[in-house]
Amino acid sequence: MSPTPPARRLRLGLPRRVFSQVLLMQVAIAAGVAVLATGLFLAPLSNQLDDQAMRRALAIAQTTAQLPDLAKDLRDTPPSPDGPVQREAERIRKATKAEYIVVMDWRGVRWSHTDPKQIGGIVSTDPGQALAGKEVMEIDSGTLGRSARGKVPLRDSDGTVVGAVSVGIAYDSVRARLIHAIPGLLAYAGGALAVGALAAWLISRRVHRQTRDLAFSDIAALLSEREAMLHGIREGVVALDRTGRIRLVNDEAQRLLGIGEVVVGRSPDEALGAGRTADVLAGRVTGTDLLTVRGQRVLVANRMPTDDGGAVATLRDRTELEQLGRELDSTRGLIDALRAQDHEHANRMHTLLGLLELEMFDDAVEFVGEVVGDHRATAEQVTERIEDPLLAALLVGKATVAAERGVALGVSDRTRLPDRLVDPQGLVTVVGNLVDNALDAVAGKPHARVEVELRAEGRTAILRVRDTGPGIPPEHRELIFTTGWSTKKPPAHRERGIGLSLVRRLAERQGGSATVGEAHGGGAEFTVVLPEALAGPGPEPAVSTVPSAPQTAEEGT
Repeated sequence: MSPTPPARRLRLGLPRRVFSQVLLMQVAIAAGVAVLATGLFLAPLSNQLDDQAMRRALAIAQTTAQLPDLAKDLRDTPPSPDGPVQREAERIRKATKAEYIVVMDWRGVRWSHTDPKQIGGIVSTDPGQALAGKEVMEIDSGTLGRSARGKVPLRDSDGTVVGAVSVGIAYDSVRARLIHAIPGLLAYAGGALAVGALAAWLISRRVHRQTRDLAFSDIAALLSEREAMLHGIREGVVALDRTGRIRLVNDEAQRLLGIGEVVVGRSPDEALGAGRTADVLAGRVTGTDLLTVRGQRVLVANRMPTDDGGAVATLRDRTELEQLGRELDSTRGLIDALRAQDHEHANRMHTLLGLLELEMFDDAVEFVGEVVGDHRATAEQVTERIEDPLLAALLVGKATVAAERGVALGVSDRTRLPDRLVDPQGLVTVVGNLVDNALDAVAGKPHARVEVELRAEGRTAILRVRDTGPGIPPEHRELIFTTGWSTKKPPAHRERGIGLSLVRRLAERQGGSATVGEAHGGGAEFTVVLPEALAGPGPEPAVSTVPSAPQTAEEGT
């Protein structure tokens, strides 16, 4: 047999669920407010009823004292249960339902009373103020018990005070009115409590749906886990509210974007400045896996709207992946150059072998001289005009690849660039990108030609790359420098639309510019101006602090 399950212990205390706690607290608050409001209403109500009773008693006393014959009867007749003063006082008492009406002379002797036996006796309370000509309202106790009283002086036709009139309203009737009002007040309070409880239930149901029936401890744990997760993952997260302002930036997003927590509460444009990154975060650029460049980093961004009208954007760093892709493109370019040289070398060797087999030795010697001379002439032409070895080697290699693709790659006669570059790697990146874009644009077209012009004006380097391709339409001449914009099919290992953006960013970081226009005779002409690209004559220049981007063969058209 299975062991007997342990008895479930009764747990006392507040419920754990948010729905139950919110409902209980709101009902308690509504009940407390109803009780407090009822108490605050009853306290002045009691005083108000006392005041009303005293004023009523005073009004009856004033009316009685105004009777024209009362003062005369008080002066001319003795106090008697059958006297005119007693009869008139009783008539008024019964008509007004007062507890008593006492008419007294200037000595305080009663001439009327509810109890006839009290007539002729001295009143039990001090009538001094009334006999002095003052009107009095008070709550006091006398021979008939506690009552609300009104006392007024009784004057004769000459205005002389000859006595006083005291009227009492039973205090039990005042209390009865108060007790009679309590059920109505409680009914109103109960109705208000019921409405408050219903509103509390509706609000709690909404909270129940929004919190998904979680306990407060669960919500606190989720918030802690959320903070730990957001700040621990190696992916940037930027959350925006419904107005488009940043409300959360995790540690990785701060690192990738180069911002701090001070941007919370600002719009992407205020935090990052105008540009594609701000457009992506703000939702002005839509799509998935959107490429953007922030500083020296290539980022992939995705933006997802939230139910409250805001959005969450995630950022991934693809800088290293893009660098590997560019290195792969460079390797492929080198392989293509070697393949082209190998193919060309094989053709020449076959030609030379045929000349030797035909015993055309003089022609063979002449052929070898021409081949060596042409290659040497191309290399010498580049190195004479471009003294930097990296750029010269790049253009010699690109010339070989261009020849294999049926494109004539030449160096302009105006090219003159001394070996004083501050950042040769950066210029290699710019030249490589623009030449590869030009080769792609003219490949397969008749009389295809690409011309490179590199010259120095003081410490400024000016680069122009012209081609005989279809050119760039005027409406696209700014778009091609936008990150992620391209009309080419991307390779399998990475995205297109980055190369020209990096060219412009590299130029702008050095205070220069990158533009495109129409070349003479058709085609496109890219112009890059790099101020301070060359060191002045004298000591060896310091190493540039501006990091150069790896070479890529991507174009934005």
